[in-house]
Amino acid sequence: MTAVAWPAQRSLAVELAREAGRPADWPGLGRRVPGQLRLIVVPDARRLDSLTSGRAPHWGAAIALPDSRTILLRADGEELARTLRHELAHLALHQAVSVRIPLWFDEGYAGWAAGEWDRLGGLELNLAVVRGAIPDLRALDGALRGSASTADAAYALAVSAVAELARRNPTGTLDPLMSRLEAGMDFDAAVRATTGLTIDRFEEQWQRATRRRYSLGTWLIAGGGWLVLALVVLGLRRLRRRADRVRRAALDEGWEVGPEDAPGPELDPTQERW
Repeated sequence: MTAVAWPAQRSLAVELAREAGRPADWPGLGRRVPGQLRLIVVPDARRLDSLTSGRAPHWGAAIALPDSRTILLRADGEELARTLRHELAHLALHQAVSVRIPLWFDEGYAGWAAGEWDRLGGLELNLAVVRGAIPDLRALDGALRGSASTADAAYALAVSAVAELARRNPTGTLDPLMSRLEAGMDFDAAVRATTGLTIDRFEEQWQRATRRRYSLGTWLIAGGGWLVLALVVLGLRRLRRRADRVRRAALDEGWEVGPEDAPGPELDPTQERW
C-alpha cells in the first residue's frame, strides 16, 4: 500500500491508506484482500484534473484507475470513507472480472458496494422519472459522464439497474451473475443466464419498474412537495402585490394636491403655539 499526498494532506492519506488496505466484503465477490494499491490524496478539483489529464469530471470527488491500481481522491470532498469504498469497489470488480462490462454496471456496482442507497431516494432521481427522463442503458453510460446537474440522477439510475439485476435472480443477490462474469462469460450472456432476460428485455423491465417505484407520489414525499408549496406561495404573493397596486391606484383618484409653494393659513401672531 502506497500513500501519496501533499504535506497538508499527509495524515489524512495515511489514515485512508490504512482503511483501504484492510480486507473487505464485496457483493457477489466475497471477502477479498485489496492487494497492491496506490492512493493519491489531492487537495482539490484543480489538482485532480491536472493529475488525470482531464479524465476526471470537474465535479468528481475521486477516480479509480484499475490498470495501474491507483485511486486519486480529493481531500476537500465529503464522506471520504464512502467515496474511498466506492473507488475500491471499482478496483475489486476489475480485478475479479476480465470481460468487458458496461459503464452503467461498473458505476452501479460501485454505488451498491459503497452503500449509496440514499441516491435511490434522492429528489433528482424522482424528478427525472416524473419527467419521463429515464434513458436506455446506452444513454445512461453517456449521462454518467455528463454535467453535474445530470450526474446525480444518472448514478442513482445505475444503482437501481444493478439492484434490479439482483432482484431478477431467484436468490435476490448478485452472486450468480458475478460468478459467471468471473468465469469469463460475456456480460449480456451472463445477464440472460441469471435473469432469463436478454439485455434489451431487461432494459424494458428495469425502466418499467423504475417508473412504478419512483412516481409523482414518491417525488412529492422525497421533497418535491415543498418545492410545489414554495411555488404556490410565491405565486399568491405576486397576485397579492398586483391587487394592492390596483387598490392604491384607485385611492389616488379624485385627490388634488396643491403646489408646494402655495401660501398656508394666516396665523395670529399673538396666538400661543404648542
